[in-house]
Amino acid sequence: MTAWLIFFSNIAAGSVRIMTGLLLIDRLLAAKKPGKNGVIAAIAGVAAMTAVWSATGLPDFYPMLSEIIWIAVCAGHFQNADTRMSLFVSIFYEIAISLYQFLVAAWSGVVFHLSAFLDYDTGCGQISVWLFHALLIAGALYIWKKPNMTGKEAFRFASMIVIAAFIAVITLSQQTILPIADDTLDMWTILAVVLMMSVLVFHMNRQYEVEKELARLKTEQAELLERDYTTLNNAYAINAKLFHDFHNHIGILRQLLSHVKLEEAIQYLDELQAPVREMTETVWTGDETVDYIINRKAVTAKESGVQYQAQVEFPRHTNLRSVDLCAVLGNLLDNALEAARQVPENEERFVRLTIRRINQMLIIKVENSFHNPPVSEDGVFTTSKEKNGLHGWGLKSAQTAAEKYDGTVQTSYTENIFRAVATLSWQCVPDKSNPL
Repeated sequence: MTAWLIFFSNIAAGSVRIMTGLLLIDRLLAAKKPGKNGVIAAIAGVAAMTAVWSATGLPDFYPMLSEIIWIAVCAGHFQNADTRMSLFVSIFYEIAISLYQFLVAAWSGVVFHLSAFLDYDTGCGQISVWLFHALLIAGALYIWKKPNMTGKEAFRFASMIVIAAFIAVITLSQQTILPIADDTLDMWTILAVVLMMSVLVFHMNRQYEVEKELARLKTEQAELLERDYTTLNNAYAINAKLFHDFHNHIGILRQLLSHVKLEEAIQYLDELQAPVREMTETVWTGDETVDYIINRKAVTAKESGVQYQAQVEFPRHTNLRSVDLCAVLGNLLDNALEAARQVPENEERFVRLTIRRINQMLIIKVENSFHNPPVSEDGVFTTSKEKNGLHGWGLKSAQTAAEKYDGTVQTSYTENIFRAVATLSWQCVPDKSNPL
């Protein structure tokens, strides 16, 4: 084949690999999808690297290394992905790409009894290259159509791919049609084992991060509950003191009113009410998770200068799991507070939470003000905050949790109000603390 045809074929194949890698990072690390500038930069980088390596003729290791670095750079700059994890994913992604490219070429040679499939500078070699990249495009389309793929599903999918590669390498070593050096087969066998270990390590790291996040949440919940109980006890003590001095306060108010000192009487009442105002503003639903999230976000809103209102009617003793309530309520309120904080201080900044139960349906509605119109990707509103690590799941996480209860999360916005409404079906369960 002509050198120019191979050159452009390598650019096209490299673009497919780079874009699939960026999509993989988007799914695994909850990063943003690469925009138009990211796509242009990725393809331009592929073209430049292909030109350099075609001119220098260096071993295949160097083009693979350059692709690893370029994927990590593009993911960090255009997708706000964590650099360390992007590099980890890129390394083992490129190893998997190289392994499967070899397997497709080798098995094509076995089927057609032609060793030319392993020479990528020949016509047969280019056929094997694009046969593999057709499979890669099919895999990318599968990932694209599964935006809400869970961690277990992703782990199962990746495990199937690397186990299949390992079996294919072992089987290839038993064939006698195509002569392949033992050192080459040993190298690919070792890399297949390394890939299986990398999938396991990545899964364990994700589990660790999730457990660490839950542990932090439980610690904050315990601190907030302790503060709330302390506040409640103090309020009871203040109420007892007010009741004890009730006749004195009535006497003072009567004296002020008899002399038509209305402003002084109102000020005196405000002073009496101040100690218990904090307790009356706290929401108590009976569900510790819901109480924690609502009241914690109220504190955050106050610190951010955001007006926060909560009207809650929550059922007791339901099958709604705390972790799912945290995913729905926590993410909706986080997104609302984030948007409200971006509103200029001279304009109205608010978050309004309403929770109602209608028969066996729980309705969670969160409304907030916003400054910049929300961004929509594939018809789904996304958060504008930076997405690193576990952050940035937002509405996706809330939607996944709601679907467990035959529910849904719907979003809409008007001129100045963004609205998110989650619906969850619930059932009563026995109160374990009171078996009678």
